[in-house]
Amino acid sequence: MATTRSTGDRLDIVGRKSHRNTRWLAYLFLIIVCVLQLLPFWLAICASSKPSSDLSSTLTLRTDFEWSNFATAISEGGILRAIGNSVIITLCSTVLTCLVGAAAAYPLARRRTRGNRLVSAGILAIMMIPPLSILVPRYSFLVQIGGVNSYWGIVLVLSTTNLPLAIFLYTAFIRAIPESIDEAGMMDGASRPRIFFTLILPLLKPVTATVVIMTSVGVWNEYALSNYLITDASMQPIAPRVASFFASNSNNLGVGAAAALMAALPVVVLYLFLQRYFIEGMVAGSVK
Repeated sequence: MATTRSTGDRLDIVGRKSHRNTRWLAYLFLIIVCVLQLLPFWLAICASSKPSSDLSSTLTLRTDFEWSNFATAISEGGILRAIGNSVIITLCSTVLTCLVGAAAAYPLARRRTRGNRLVSAGILAIMMIPPLSILVPRYSFLVQIGGVNSYWGIVLVLSTTNLPLAIFLYTAFIRAIPESIDEAGMMDGASRPRIFFTLILPLLKPVTATVVIMTSVGVWNEYALSNYLITDASMQPIAPRVASFFASNSNNLGVGAAAALMAALPVVVLYLFLQRYFIEGMVAGSVK
């Protein structure tokens, strides 16, 4: 008996040590990933703090911050106007994606018919198509309807690009909501649209935050489609504007880094405000 207990204790100690070592390896891996993700941001901050004449290491931050780099990016690069254009495009695209995505996901989640299964499979298939592979037909269609160099044209394209993922996330989340809520609404005489808008939609806050962040970041950072569909410099969003400004100021790294920082700041702030709901929305479908 004593020998069995001693062997069990040793195995328990070995198991705890193994678990502790695995946990530390996981922490080390996460730290490395975090450093690799934050390093470009830190390099941009360091570069924006220096004048073009400073050739010192890009890993060091100057004590006398060169704020004129930001002023130059604003005055010569039109960064503020580009940020304003991106705010309009991102806001409209995100709202449209959330509303249409949630409304389309509700019948797909509640009516599990063969037709709905085919539609869901089609949505997953569309998610696999690279957006640039259908750029030519999209551009031709927008030319025919007068959508090139217009806010509504780029909003239409970016919304439809993000809709498949939004519908997929909303469908998974709504399926985790008990159907007894719908039945209670129907017993009170509510129609399907009223049940959706008054009972289901308020419960979609976590997944909506996820869709908002993913759509906003994707639209804000989108370069290729915006570069082809908006050629008017006064209507350019932030990504192509920063790229063209950096190309014309390639000898002044500080000014380009300042423009890049101003472009990244809005989506970073958005994530900081919505990160709790973002995480809840990502795991809610699998936890419930």
